[in-house]
Amino acid sequence: MSTAPRLTPLDATHRSLGATMTDFAGWDMPLRYASERDEHNAVRTRAGLFDLSHMGEIAVTGPQAAAFLSYALVGNIATVGTGRARYTMIVAEDGGILDDLIVYRLGENTYMVVANAGNAQVVLDALTERVGGFDAEVRDDRDAYALLAVQGPESSAVLKAVTDADLDGLKYYAGLPGTVAGVPALIARTGYTGEDGFELFVAPEHAEGLWKALTEAGAPHGLVPCGLSCRDTLRLEAGMPLYGHELTSALTPFDAGFGRVVKFEKEGDFVGREALRAAADRAASTPPRKLVGLVARGRRVPRAGYPVVAGADGQVVGEVTSGAPSPTLGKPIAMAYVDPAYAEPGTEGVAVDIRGTREPYEVVALPFYKREK
Repeated sequence: MSTAPRLTPLDATHRSLGATMTDFAGWDMPLRYASERDEHNAVRTRAGLFDLSHMGEIAVTGPQAAAFLSYALVGNIATVGTGRARYTMIVAEDGGILDDLIVYRLGENTYMVVANAGNAQVVLDALTERVGGFDAEVRDDRDAYALLAVQGPESSAVLKAVTDADLDGLKYYAGLPGTVAGVPALIARTGYTGEDGFELFVAPEHAEGLWKALTEAGAPHGLVPCGLSCRDTLRLEAGMPLYGHELTSALTPFDAGFGRVVKFEKEGDFVGREALRAAADRAASTPPRKLVGLVARGRRVPRAGYPVVAGADGQVVGEVTSGAPSPTLGKPIAMAYVDPAYAEPGTEGVAVDIRGTREPYEVVALPFYKREK
């Protein structure tokens, strides 16, 4: 029996704006409001407003919260300063990636783990299972927050119109409590678009009022509401991984090229350590497929799962993980895992098999797009 998708606190707002809605990870979410290309370009040049209330917030508190998270996750959470955030991953005992996460340290013994919507229950269950023996508590806070994001070069100007928080002093991958449009919020500066931007965690009952205030404050700066479709093309241009595409439980962080997030030097044991050490040794002796960028020489768009081929015989040398038209580059682009011999930027003779036709692609370094500082 299928269950109805969950609704964010902004569901009525999205519908009043004429959004095209879609089921995403069990949530009814706005895919686009008008033109996804226009929404994409607004974030690249001005500002966009997103509803990200489908993300999964999990609170971890207690005297041993840091030690517990360092055991449960691959990163060294004990070194995260209060008010800062860290990108990390949670893996299974065999080293397979269960999700990539952002962990915020909100106080001395208070942390918030933010998981991807589709994996939030998996992460919650894993943390709950792993907390035994630690003086720490894991709490499901998914219903405690709505999450709005303002992204783009004008995002700081938009937010400054509705808060007196020290945005200039808020570093990348940090968060601070403040008041935005008269309501209490955790103001974070992370983002998933390749642009500067802010995430606002607020109580669900404040979401509609905050959306309205941000819309009004953003009007002089060209801010527009943005859906999931442009969020995907923005993160693809920025070379950012998406769980289920670039990251899966079949890959370890070392297979995925994210071995840097695994901290073997941290104090104590952690889940997956033995398997990850073996994966690191394998990667050192026999490099795994490498995640690269592909830019089309033609107009056909590659999709996840399409084979990457090379040579006169069309030997399969990789697989596309994400692909879409790039509004910024004006060409189709893709991320793909390819054999190391074909991973060097400028490698000749690489193509994507699109429904039986070999379409030529240029191998490039990621990201496709990087904003000017």
